[in-house]
Amino acid sequence: MAIVEGLELTHGTIEVDLAGEPSPGATGGARGFVGVAFRVQEDRKTYDCFYLRPNNGRSDDQERRNHTVQYMTHPDYPWHKLRQETPSRYESYVDISPATWIHVRIEVDCAKAHIFVDGRKLPTLIVNDAKSGEDKSSAVTIWFAGSTIAHARNLKITPR
Repeated sequence: MAIVEGLELTHGTIEVDLAGEPSPGATGGARGFVGVAFRVQEDRKTYDCFYLRPNNGRSDDQERRNHTVQYMTHPDYPWHKLRQETPSRYESYVDISPATWIHVRIEVDCAKAHIFVDGRKLPTLIVNDAKSGEDKSSAVTIWFAGSTIAHARNLKITPR
């Protein structure tokens, strides 16, 4: 994680352009995971996160497409626990592709967190029960998986 130093966010908007693709030699399960973690606590292990799987966006496998955008809370609600306990509730499809810039806007308001992708007027994924709670104030980071070549630019954080 690359933490944005000197800034804490409780409620507000995070905007950034992201690009991700699997690194050379990555395993077959690599998807180019790249996203934004927010409400990152001092231990750097506890946070909420929206992330993209750009390799899934145009897959010819519909189930894989349905897992293009993901929400999770680490460490208590990782993606696999949320998928097992509440299938499809914290994942969604959006048309994106690897190694291309993708504009992301995340709106955080109390226990609600919405992600908007590439300027769409409606959210791509709606989370009405952010697992970190309603009023955690903490850092914002660019998040990516170790098997990813990730890029970020034009980060803008607007506290409310």
